[in-house]
Amino acid sequence: MKFNDTCFSREHGYSIGQETDSGQYYLSIPVSNGLVDYEEYYALSREQYQQFQNDAVQAIAFADACRQRLQDTLLIMKPGPKRGEPISYG
Repeated sequence: MKFNDTCFSREHGYSIGQETDSGQYYLSIPVSNGLVDYEEYYALSREQYQQFQNDAVQAIAFADACRQRLQDTLLIMKPGPKRGEPISYG
């Protein structure tokens, strides 16, 4: 899988983009499990992808819900047994 970020907020700790092989849109957040920092990728609809590019408030709210693990059903890659904790922003 190759994730291509098209928009990001360093201040609020998220990226949005499109996975190049499948065309799946996503929002990602950084996480850390103490050994490695990595990204968790959450599937977005085309409409969400377009909305989040133009409405940072909605993107931030979605990213915060991901950090609270309220959007886990949308994870593109399921986490392993040593799942990282979201890196805090804001």
